[in-house]
Amino acid sequence: MATAALVGSTGLVGSNILSQLLAHPSFSSVYAYTRRELSNPTASTKLTPLSSTDSSTWPSLFPTAPTPTIFFSGLGTTRGQAGGLENQRKIDLDLNYDLAKAAKEAGCDTYVLISSASASSQSMLAYSKMKGELEDKVKDLGFKHTVFLRPGLIVGTRQDSRAPEAVMRGLATGLGKLSPMLKNSWAQDADVIARAAVNAGLQCVDGKKEEGVWVLGQKEIIRLGEEKK
Repeated sequence: MATAALVGSTGLVGSNILSQLLAHPSFSSVYAYTRRELSNPTASTKLTPLSSTDSSTWPSLFPTAPTPTIFFSGLGTTRGQAGGLENQRKIDLDLNYDLAKAAKEAGCDTYVLISSASASSQSMLAYSKMKGELEDKVKDLGFKHTVFLRPGLIVGTRQDSRAPEAVMRGLATGLGKLSPMLKNSWAQDADVIARAAVNAGLQCVDGKKEEGVWVLGQKEIIRLGEEKK
């Protein structure tokens, strides 16, 4: 049986990861970072919230008894929510890295990150550059298994969607109803991404993937996300 820790548990992809971890028979316990009460509709006894309204304390809360087998990160915010690019970097880059470092120091072997299809530390775009910088810093930590999922547009219901994003998500949903092929090459459903993340993490733990860095593009996300537990 595996144990998991999760950050970003109330976000679009993270909330789906949480639901799948709680329902998955391969996980005996799930630690989830949160600023507010977490949804647990089945009253699962697996869930242990790691609660603090001060996210700067979160790295110090990383479980060590026992140390989780897999650490999942779906943590992210928008420039608008954060109040500017520098504040966004403090969450998407700095906090994510500090949590990954805490996981590594605690002895966690497998790290799974929801990144972005555009991630590149050489990018001229601030968001893409930030995601790429995080990937580079996490690689340097040297987890036994490092998994980066790089989805395209994430499809699902967001409370904070900007108008253009909402339009694109609506378009993706409509095209997906006509044919998955019209959507899958550029947009993926949040639950599919979450399932791919969980399945990828378990493949690492079960020894089905060689050690090192595993980057999942959109095609592989769809493939793994369609696999049932």
